[in-house]
Amino acid sequence: MITAKELRIKFIEFFKEKGHSAIKSAPLIPENDPTVLFTTAGMHPLVPYLMGEKHPLGTRLVNYQKCIRTGDIDEVGDMVHLTFFEMLGNWSLGDYFKKEAIEFSYEFLTSKKWLGLDQSQLAVTVFCGDDDAPFDEEAYNLWKTLGFNKNRIAKCAKKDNWWGPAGQTGPCGPDTEMFYWTGEGEAPELFDPENNLWVEIWNDVFMQYNKNEEGKYMPLEQCNVDTGMGLERVTAILQGKASCYETELFTPLFEGLDALRGIPSPAERCNQERIIVDHVRTAAFMIADGVVPGNVDQPYVLRRILRRTIMKGRELEINKSFIPALATIVIENYSDVYPELKKNEAVITDELQREEEQFARTIEKGMKEFFKLISKVPDHVKHKAISGKNAFKLYDTHGLPLELTQELASEQGFEVDTKGFEKAFKKHQELSRKGAEQKFKGGLADDSEKTAALHTATHILHQALRTLLGEHVAQKGSNITTERLRFDFSHPEKMTPEQKTEVEKIVNEVISADLPIVCEDMEVNEAKNAGAIGLFVDKYGECVKVYSIGDFSKEICGGPHAERTGTLGTFKIKKEESSSRGVRRIKALLINKSTQ
Repeated sequence: MITAKELRIKFIEFFKEKGHSAIKSAPLIPENDPTVLFTTAGMHPLVPYLMGEKHPLGTRLVNYQKCIRTGDIDEVGDMVHLTFFEMLGNWSLGDYFKKEAIEFSYEFLTSKKWLGLDQSQLAVTVFCGDDDAPFDEEAYNLWKTLGFNKNRIAKCAKKDNWWGPAGQTGPCGPDTEMFYWTGEGEAPELFDPENNLWVEIWNDVFMQYNKNEEGKYMPLEQCNVDTGMGLERVTAILQGKASCYETELFTPLFEGLDALRGIPSPAERCNQERIIVDHVRTAAFMIADGVVPGNVDQPYVLRRILRRTIMKGRELEINKSFIPALATIVIENYSDVYPELKKNEAVITDELQREEEQFARTIEKGMKEFFKLISKVPDHVKHKAISGKNAFKLYDTHGLPLELTQELASEQGFEVDTKGFEKAFKKHQELSRKGAEQKFKGGLADDSEKTAALHTATHILHQALRTLLGEHVAQKGSNITTERLRFDFSHPEKMTPEQKTEVEKIVNEVISADLPIVCEDMEVNEAKNAGAIGLFVDKYGECVKVYSIGDFSKEICGGPHAERTGTLGTFKIKKEESSSRGVRRIKALLINKSTQ
């Protein structure tokens, strides 16, 4: 039986034998990329290199990458969906293309030296073609050459066999996906990708196009390969398990949950238990990468995950603190692979404990609002109900989950208009989505002059804050579009007007000095010894890019930059506010000289 740990090792060893350099997992929070809140795939941190920038470790790369996807978070709890997961991936940056990628995949899956899967239990899909791109005949013929007959090669449309971009714009292209038969006995001769017993285990993406802001697919100058194999899913298949929740990745968490509840291990796991172990694992990794619960962006997602976890605990009659204890199991099981968990153990458990306590206070206040609301309903009213609008207000404004509102309402002889709640919730989501579409523009694939200028300004701002406020200031995230920059940094208190004015002055003095911006490739230790700062020193393996702005700042980074500070314009802080506990946020603009 192959364990998850062995699968990670085998994958890296195989591709190292094929000339790939192993790179470390990037953080869950994308560096200077506003197109998504979290790293959603292994390719996400590599977008600049997929667009043609030279990677310090060459043109063939391999790693395992921690990822978070929240688009289907409400589906978590079934046997399949996960919020946090690990993706095994290999890349060709303008090196090999479809032939080698497909042959590598086939060898790793079927060779007895590696996974040793029976080819008779495998099937594949290829892109059938549409108005944007033609049928992928090359991939189709390559699979036939490897022994797959036409009944085991399905031609599928873009919704199934096209990957990307990771955000609204960026590299993308047709893919070929590999499936394994998980039903009993021999796989059917005719492959039906809609049959759930055929489970996708690997995806080879052939990046031939770049989707621009107009939605057009333009050919890439550099064709790349990006592959993704879900660690949890493939581990379950290799172990003959019906679900990844039945593997060693989750069983210690379930056992810990049973111990906290004081019950023997049940024969089957329920929806609430799966949600709890998934969400605790996700939360531990998020906090290890610098996210703390809050009300916007990544902190809001973390808070929502934790509050959902607490509510599921209530449904299991857990009326005491339980999340920190489960998080220590996550830390213990993963620290050898992701040492940042152990390094931040105290922070993780403290934040989880604090959020549990805060949510308890929130529920108490929300319950007061609930009883205030129903007290306004006259006793003579026969059909007592809470409208969807009011139920949503209890949830959105006062933090009272719908499930608790329903529970309280039932006890008081009230009904809840759940359809009305769902309607209000969907309207809220649509407004949020529209706001996100405006907010998440640009990205790592955007190397325009405006974006490069704003990216450079964040480096100057970072050093200016450290100079004025102290060396405790560290970047906690940034969001850059073509119009403005947003910079999150560690600092315990609100900045004074005088401090904001002084920071603006420092930044604009550096801009006026017209300092050169120089990029150097350095080994990690060399960069540290040279005084470079940066949160992502482990991101690219043992070699990083260091950008120096004259003698003013030296920072590890991978984004686009201006060539001299004098081209930036005038720096202006528009807002300074709290982002989350212990983290401040600055929103700022660069005013072009021609418009002043």
